[in-house]
Amino acid sequence: GGVAEINVGAATEAEMKEKKARIEDALHATRAAIEEGIVPGGGVALVRCMDAAQAVKLTGDEKTGAAILARALRMPCYYIAYNAGATAHLVVNKVAEGKGAFGYNADTDTYEDLVQAGVIDPAKVTRIALQNAVSIAGLLLTTDCLVTEKPKKEEAGPGGPHGPGGMGEDMDMM
Repeated sequence: GGVAEINVGAATEAEMKEKKARIEDALHATRAAIEEGIVPGGGVALVRCMDAAQAVKLTGDEKTGAAILARALRMPCYYIAYNAGATAHLVVNKVAEGKGAFGYNADTDTYEDLVQAGVIDPAKVTRIALQNAVSIAGLLLTTDCLVTEKPKKEEAGPGGPHGPGGMGEDMDMM
């Protein structure tokens, strides 16, 4: 291990803080990748786990849980495609039919080998995210009662040049 120094410069303090946060994120991701390796990004690694979740011989509630997990594993890929303006369910189906690192590159709107294209995730980050999601889901499923904050009603603002007070977006103006 060596030592490196990274100097961050920016026009404003807010911009500098944002750049510094991005560099710190990249540093943590690099360390995680060194520890446990990389997997294809774009949700492909999780889509590849779907078959394993469905292949386990289970019954009853456990079978239902595995089906829920398999569906949840599709969602990162789905939302990446959706946010890129693609037809998300078609993208997920095409990625699921592929093998290895084949996936959807939202940046270029193409299907390709994502590892070769540089679209990668640290395996450790993907693993821990999945473990945490399963842990929280298990906790919610075994909880008899869940307490949340009571939703707060938004008060109507005053009228004026910014629009009539209390008239939300859902109000029919015609």
